[in-house]
Amino acid sequence: MAFLSFCASAAGDGFLFTTFRDEATPLSEQIYMGISEDGRNWDALNGGDPVLVSEVGEKGVRDSFLLRSHDGQKVWLLATDLCIARNRDWKRATQAGSRSIVIWESTDLVHWSAARLALVAPGDAGCAWAPEAIYDEDSANYLVCWASTTARDNFSKLRIWAARTKDFRSFDTPFIYDEKPNHVIDIHFVQDGGTYYRFTKDDKDKSVRMETSKKLTGPWHEMPQFTAGQGKNFEGPICFRLRPSSDGQPPLWCLLLDNVSDRIGSGAFGYMPFASQDLSTGRFTAARDFRFPYPFRHGAVLPITTAERERLRSAYPDSQKTGKR
Repeated sequence: MAFLSFCASAAGDGFLFTTFRDEATPLSEQIYMGISEDGRNWDALNGGDPVLVSEVGEKGVRDSFLLRSHDGQKVWLLATDLCIARNRDWKRATQAGSRSIVIWESTDLVHWSAARLALVAPGDAGCAWAPEAIYDEDSANYLVCWASTTARDNFSKLRIWAARTKDFRSFDTPFIYDEKPNHVIDIHFVQDGGTYYRFTKDDKDKSVRMETSKKLTGPWHEMPQFTAGQGKNFEGPICFRLRPSSDGQPPLWCLLLDNVSDRIGSGAFGYMPFASQDLSTGRFTAARDFRFPYPFRHGAVLPITTAERERLRSAYPDSQKTGKR
């Protein structure tokens, strides 16, 4: 497989990563944070300990997502309300788990509100996993998505559900947003110009697929030329722009896929990076020179300003430096 080396992001910028560690203990399923100036070399904030700990719902959080508000005044942090370490029963988690998501909010990325539960899934849902949200310019509100099973079909498969909100406190009636013949989970959106791209984990191939649309409401068209998700059991996609276009050079995009192929054995799991200079082609190349302090798991990346980056470093001065994967 070919490799592509990354260039640094725009000077003065940076990135914040939220993740969880594993299912070893209840403390492993909390909000951990990493920080980077270039999007490739990551340090763990708070010495590798959790930054936020949920005391609501199931008292564990996974599959976090970061969203900056449309007006830029705050950031919401969404997460799955689930703690497998407390109850190692995936059937219960799928069919009788939480119908709520956990939400924090902050205006400076250092001081966060108390965690709160937001009931989003329908009444017969068995779970509400991997929440994500995006601002919909056409309807002037936020589209919030997650994966649920439902009792109406005996919890036969996971579908992507959605609801709309303006404030992440009150949510409209949930509806099925994306359904496939097999389980579909872990939806992720990115916008480039007037085009939306979405990535989802589809159990048809037990990997990630890529689609494109001009509107969040669709129609969505699958991109068969997308190959980054093939060959491994990938999930938890994250796509973000590492470098904007400048001086006649195209932008550089990063796609991170959480490799869950090898939970036992070589230990070669966690996020694997891919790169593209043009999302419209659907073509990504495996990337090198990525360093994490530990295997980051299903989470999110948020571009941050210099002031935000320095504020985070000051708040957590004992950050771990990156090591080679």
